[in-house]
Amino acid sequence: MIIVSQAKAGDPVSCDNNRGNYTANSTYDNNLKTLLSSFSSHTEINYGFYNFSYGQDPDKAYAIGLCRGDLEPNQCLTKLNNTVAYLREQCPNQKEAIVWGGDFTLWYSNRSIFGIVETSPTVYLIYERDVSDVDKYKQALSNLMKNLTEKAASGDSRRKYDADSVDDPANFATIYGYVLCMPDLSSQQCTDCLAQTISEIPDCCNGKMGGNILKPSCRIRFDPYRFFNSTIVLDSNATPPEPPSSLSPSSPSTNNSTSSGT
Repeated sequence: MIIVSQAKAGDPVSCDNNRGNYTANSTYDNNLKTLLSSFSSHTEINYGFYNFSYGQDPDKAYAIGLCRGDLEPNQCLTKLNNTVAYLREQCPNQKEAIVWGGDFTLWYSNRSIFGIVETSPTVYLIYERDVSDVDKYKQALSNLMKNLTEKAASGDSRRKYDADSVDDPANFATIYGYVLCMPDLSSQQCTDCLAQTISEIPDCCNGKMGGNILKPSCRIRFDPYRFFNSTIVLDSNATPPEPPSSLSPSSPSTNNSTSSGT
């Protein structure tokens, strides 16, 4: 568990030493480089969710890039691409690593991370401002998170995200919040992940007016100020992308395959 002050935090990173290490210019390293550099080539994606794999076992690399629902596609790609070097610098030889930006997540591994609920590790970011009426604030926040969860979990395989606000007159505040799941989770998986995350609010931010709880598969945030823009509307008539499937590699390689997902 990592707990930091939101005011002083950079982008939190987790480097998983339990998943194994790799050496520079190894097969896994080269697969990972190819994979992480491929996001921009998928111009058909305009909903901020990239999940791909590259290579052959046991050196196959998997990656997910996910942006908040208020980011334009070009903004999303820029942030993900600009973060690759940072994450690899922070986790120079770990096969699995994740970084949580303010409005995106980048996660890679040597195991399949598609369609699974992963709730560890967890990072808490705390907004150090106390509420005057804790019980009233908790109730208003609980109602907001419940409504956000229901809407996010009903999303399709392109997006499971919602953001909104609720007035809290008892504390002379408006609470702004969002919830986000990996879109390739089922509705029930998203609901379960968010329920666990929301249940940790007392551990994270008891009596505080804001906080983030970050997990690999889902994340939440609430604050007493607006920190998100209007959600970008997706075409409701568009067919959601297919689950990951094997494709021919887009870059020259030997005995490699690329998987493309939602």
